Amino acid sequence: MAPRPLAPAAPDRPLNVPLLAVAGAVTVANIYFPQPLLAAVAHGLDVSERTAGLIASAAQIGYALGILLLVPLADSARLRRLTSVLLALTSTALLVAAAAPDVLTLTLATLALSTTTVLPQILTPVAAVLAGPGRRGRVVGLVGLGLTLGSTLSRTVSGAVTDATGSWRIAYGVAAVATAALLLVLPRRLPERLGQPGHTSYAGLLAGLPRLLAVHRELRISALVGACVFAAFSVFWSVLAFHLAAPPLGYGPGAAGLFGLLTLPAALLSAAAGPLADRYGASAVNVGSLVCAGLGLALAGLAPSSPAALVAGANLLVVGVSSCQVANQARIFGIGRTVAARVNTVFMLATFAGGALGSLAGSWLYAAHGWPAALLAAGACVAVAGLAVVVAARPVAPSCVRDVTREAGGIRPRIPQGES
Repeated sequence: MAPRPLAPAAPDRPLNVPLLAVAGAVTVANIYFPQPLLAAVAHGLDVSERTAGLIASAAQIGYALGILLLVPLADSARLRRLTSVLLALTSTALLVAAAAPDVLTLTLATLALSTTTVLPQILTPVAAVLAGPGRRGRVVGLVGLGLTLGSTLSRTVSGAVTDATGSWRIAYGVAAVATAALLLVLPRRLPERLGQPGHTSYAGLLAGLPRLLAVHRELRISALVGACVFAAFSVFWSVLAFHLAAPPLGYGPGAAGLFGLLTLPAALLSAAAGPLADRYGASAVNVGSLVCAGLGLALAGLAPSSPAALVAGANLLVVGVSSCQVANQARIFGIGRTVAARVNTVFMLATFAGGALGSLAGSWLYAAHGWPAALLAAGACVAVAGLAVVVAARPVAPSCVRDVTREAGGIRPRIPQGES
């Protein structure tokens, strides 16, 4: 008798997408809100700005470690307990950072809190799985919008709090209170588990990540496209401040921060990518997103001295990259709910790697050859992503192995033993 497809994991209460979006915004903000505070931290702790910059690096390193080491647990652990523990640890680390007597303590606290504030990468697959195939893209888009707004507005809020109070420590305290407040609401609105209880060990969860990439074509496509577009995104933003400060523009450091607010319309518009992915498929949204990103880079390159052109180009790039991210995640979450958190881990690690390489390449190219060379490199990344989407659009022979991890009992390549 053929195995019955698993029914979707039903939450004790209906799926609350706005709550998940807000929770994602609050927790992802913990990675980005310290960035405008670095000068104040350097002054307050009597260290150089270069030394204070270690805090921003620690936040990125910790977030990557958390994605690798903690997000896979969501496939087998009790979600409510995991969420409560992560929120409690993050809140505690934020309070330690607020009271840090020296930069070493602050850096270590930042590393700890950024490692445990990975709930955005847990809530996204949870929301996608609970939404089901017909609403998956829409829900991923709405949660992704929360993450975009959280990462963007957190810089503005933390800077305003610090200016108003005269202390960067208050901003950390506010973040701790906001994160702790989620403990009162979020865990009880989540299902007990994402899938059915399994017997795969923690080491087995981590060891199976490369096999997921090898087995699932959808994951390979999304990982490559995600890495390329985020590399292009990082090239642009890593050199924008230098370009704005150079003649003939000659703007101060606040101008680059203002660009974050000026691209909010693009972030809001990218939420439409989810319903479009549900209706037309992830690849179609990928194509449209890459066209937007390419046009944005072209506009910024053809009119490098025009603030209006730079703002328009940045908006096109943001809507392209954000929409591409939504489409990529909608594609991978169709693989199956029992591996949803782990495929998101692989995808996000690939995306982060692309972003890191883009930042390094952008800074080097700008220093050596200027703004046009950096944008050409970003455009090349978009072109590679486009080629990957076109090649991936070619049909492949389907497998005849029944997929018991899909809600509808579809077909997919067999997962190696221990992965489902």
